[in-house]
Amino acid sequence: MHIKSAHAYFVPVLLLATLTLNGCDKQDQAQQAQQQQPQAVEVGVVTLKEQPVTLTTELPGRTSAFRVAEVRPQVGGILQKRFFKEGSEVKAGQQLYQIDPRTYQANLNAAKATLAQAQASMASNRLKAQRYAALVKDEAISRQEADDAQSTLKQNEAQVETARADLRTAEINLAYTKVTAPISGQISRSLVTEGALVTADQTTALATINQLDPIYVDVTQSSTDMLRLRRELDSGLIKRVGEDAAQVKLMLEDGSEYKHPGKLQFSEVSVDQGTGSVTIRAEFPNPDRLLLPGMFVRAQLQEGVRQTAILAPQQGISRDLKGNAIAMVVTPDNKVEQRIVKTERTIGTNWLISNGLKAGDQLITENLQRIRPGASVTTKPATNVAMPGDSAQPAQQGNADKQQ
Repeated sequence: MHIKSAHAYFVPVLLLATLTLNGCDKQDQAQQAQQQQPQAVEVGVVTLKEQPVTLTTELPGRTSAFRVAEVRPQVGGILQKRFFKEGSEVKAGQQLYQIDPRTYQANLNAAKATLAQAQASMASNRLKAQRYAALVKDEAISRQEADDAQSTLKQNEAQVETARADLRTAEINLAYTKVTAPISGQISRSLVTEGALVTADQTTALATINQLDPIYVDVTQSSTDMLRLRRELDSGLIKRVGEDAAQVKLMLEDGSEYKHPGKLQFSEVSVDQGTGSVTIRAEFPNPDRLLLPGMFVRAQLQEGVRQTAILAPQQGISRDLKGNAIAMVVTPDNKVEQRIVKTERTIGTNWLISNGLKAGDQLITENLQRIRPGASVTTKPATNVAMPGDSAQPAQQGNADKQQ
């Protein structure tokens, strides 16, 4: 009987075990590699699109009266009476004060008498001149006497005109003893009382009248912003639309909105050298006298409409260590791409983007903390933001934010 050695059986068994172990190792390595490969993160995205946006700018300003008139005496004398209630509405031409008229009445009477005397002398000398003109033809008197009569008549005529002018001056001065309102409006407290001596050249006004309806609002805009706006208008980047472009809205000191819109009137032609700003004036109706001169307000001016604006939700824009605005977008192959963008200003809850993003980009707004550039992602519509342009209200700017 032939007996094989143990070595003959051992070698095939060992080879089979080695092959089995190698196969197991490769399978384990494949499983480990599959486990170590990162899973695609699901992110919420907003698909950007171009849309028309109404751009406004909010500027600080103060109110000022439409008209201001200081009530001053034109003649001097003792103030006898006041005819208005302080703080009330007065009408143009309404009597406000009475100055003692007796001296001016006496001057008027004297002027009348002087005029009457001059007219009587002129009438007498006119008849004399006429007689002398007839006598000189008959050579009953000399030519010199006739000429003297004509000269005297002309002097009398001049005296009559002077007397008439003095009479008119006396009438005007007497009328000035009744101090009247130069404009209609709300009158201030009286700065003088009955019995006070007033003069025509005094520096203190008797009272002040402010016309408050309508009322002006003067706002200031930097010359830099003014130049930017003009460039955008000239280039066609933004366009003015209808008469609404001249309308101005007003925010009061308590944060409420003034119910009456105003209209732009004009802009100053020079720049303030100290502040580098330009003053713009708007006019507002003020029937309820809610606006008073000197109030601090904020005016919202409509710049125009940008037809192809890109709005990005603020949740999708962050800042790097250098302060640059960055956005994470999904590429066509479902990879994360980081972009540096330029933000012009905030409009509601969105940023107005001028560079770095375009229509059709998928901006990531959800799960930003779980991704990095180059990572694979899957997308779904974002639920943490409202889609830009979904609101029925026109988008408006608060304060222009020109961060890069």
